[in-house]
Amino acid sequence: MTRRLLEELKQARPFPTLEEEVYLEIQRTSQAMARWIAEVLKPAGLSESQFNVLRILRGSQPDGLPSSRIGDRMVKHDPDLTRLVDRLEAGELVEKSRDARDRRVVTIRITAAGLKVAEKISVAARQRLVAALRPLGPRKLGTLADLLELARGSAREAAPPSSTKRKTS
Repeated sequence: MTRRLLEELKQARPFPTLEEEVYLEIQRTSQAMARWIAEVLKPAGLSESQFNVLRILRGSQPDGLPSSRIGDRMVKHDPDLTRLVDRLEAGELVEKSRDARDRRVVTIRITAAGLKVAEKISVAARQRLVAALRPLGPRKLGTLADLLELARGSAREAAPPSSTKRKTS
């Protein structure tokens, strides 16, 4: 198969390593797919992160989740989850309540309106993804999913250990 990434990026020289090329292929593909989903989200006025929160909360109903647990489940890390949830609350798609035992814990639940929006968008997003990726067929899609899983696992193992403790002398 002839790869066209060099041409798409208007680059004359080959990539220094295959690993760099693969990284850029993943990034470019991720951006293309994000644009597909953005088109689906546009009529609802939602961002990809907001839609992700609605999907997470849809799966946790009726109990909802504390903010910290939502953050752990996000596909893409969002450093401003509080403001994101506030916007969803302003749109009456989620509701917040404080835990009676620990007032620091805020539980977020999806509303009936949020469920309706999440379902409508989920159907449209699924249709868009199926239409775009169907030409690969189930076998290639399965292989791609397996390879991406392996790449993520390999990246986790290769990452330097993060330390939250400060070194003391």
